[in-house]
Amino acid sequence: MSLGRTRCVAVTGIEGTLVDVEADTGSGLPYFGISGMPDTACAQSPSRVRAAITNSDLPMHGQRIVVNLSPASLPKTGAGFDLAIAVAVLAASQTVPAEQVAGVVHLGELGLDGTVRSVPGVLPAVLAAAAAGVRTVVVPVANAAEAALVDGVEVVPVADLAELVRRCRDLHRGRAVEPRPIPEPLRTYDEQAPDLADVAGQDEARAALEIAAAGGHHLAMIGPPGAGKTMLAERLPGLLPRLTRAQALEVTAVHSVLGELGDRALIDRAPFVAPHHGASMSAIIGGGTGRVRPGAISRANRGVLFLDEVPEFRRDVLEALRQPLESGRVTVARGQGMVCFPARFQLILAANPCRCGRRVGRGEGCTCTPLVQRTYLAKLSGPLLDRVDLQLSVLPVSRAALRSGPGESSAVVAGRVAEARQRQAHRWRRTTWTINGAVPGALLRESTWRLPAAETRLLDSALERGSLTLRGYDRVLRVAWTIGDLAGRERPGPDDVLRALAMRGRIPEVAA
Repeated sequence: MSLGRTRCVAVTGIEGTLVDVEADTGSGLPYFGISGMPDTACAQSPSRVRAAITNSDLPMHGQRIVVNLSPASLPKTGAGFDLAIAVAVLAASQTVPAEQVAGVVHLGELGLDGTVRSVPGVLPAVLAAAAAGVRTVVVPVANAAEAALVDGVEVVPVADLAELVRRCRDLHRGRAVEPRPIPEPLRTYDEQAPDLADVAGQDEARAALEIAAAGGHHLAMIGPPGAGKTMLAERLPGLLPRLTRAQALEVTAVHSVLGELGDRALIDRAPFVAPHHGASMSAIIGGGTGRVRPGAISRANRGVLFLDEVPEFRRDVLEALRQPLESGRVTVARGQGMVCFPARFQLILAANPCRCGRRVGRGEGCTCTPLVQRTYLAKLSGPLLDRVDLQLSVLPVSRAALRSGPGESSAVVAGRVAEARQRQAHRWRRTTWTINGAVPGALLRESTWRLPAAETRLLDSALERGSLTLRGYDRVLRVAWTIGDLAGRERPGPDDVLRALAMRGRIPEVAA
């Protein structure tokens, strides 16, 4: 009877937990079992491991094999435990030196021929291993580029089980081992984003898009088909600055869990996610049966979530966005526990004015019944719209706008956005926030940052009459500060406040 040990990582959400993999081999009736709450894919690992060891021309000692994944109370999902289980079994049978693999994390799925195949979630797994003090991680060759993003960890890419066994034996004997080179990742996220100059006319909408990019504000656009709403939304990521390394690792971890990285490594550009209006609750918010997966709002973390034809989305799906918009994260509750995902995104909503889309101006061309006209936009509830900073109507493009030539390019606008964000980062440098859109309204109403009463007279009056909620009041203040930053002012003026209020869709009437 012999015992072998190594390590792996269980990923829940985008958080990893170090798992000790123990294998005990002995005589007895043929048996290969796994304990420690494995799911279906993990529980099927013995079949893959036994075939992989045999087809790699390695000895399979012991008829009775018991593998324990500790902590046993933590659910283990996926086939990423295959490699660690195989190494623990080989260490128990003394095929590989036990001391050589005991403190190493092994990640990967095994093919029946012994090949080590890629698995999702390698980046958060390696991040968790590094945080736990692990210094060597063995990963599939296909996952080596993302694993190498973590500093302070030696990444060992392996193509098959036999190669790993040879490496362990050579290291044990003191022989020099030539490291396998880590493949260079494809930098597909450096591709040029669509240019804002392609959008004809729509000066007001372009200005709103610039404000949204500068301050991290949410935006809603209502207008007829063909007015350019989708084009404008698609160009927002090109106006946003590159992500910091910490933000990029957080974004990349979500895409790693989803298995969407492929040959890419670090995602350092704001992602753009535009789900179809038929998407389910779990597809947008996150969840699913069995393994809980991130939804569209987490895929859009640190980027843009664009909901086109938003009245066509299910109402319960839209209402579920309210809590993540405030907290920047989403918690999916299941019977076995809760899983948290990051969800700090910019929301862009686009809708036609009615179902036929012709309710523009006097609406003479609209074919919708009065009932349809009243109910079409009713899915956009007041509490949801109250969380959207900028709300504007997008009018059809005129012939004069076509003749006026192209507007400013994305590069020019992105330069102003970057300068405005630098002012915000300097202003809030003693806090945990970096952009106006994330600053709590209570802070803007404190004595240090409170605007003079003469400048907020319209806001105060609207709040007093109930036509503006306190949340809306705070969001107008945030937009006003962003408008001032774009203009290069230290503090917003009365015109900035008036413009911010106008961009919420209406200016409340105030008695003289």
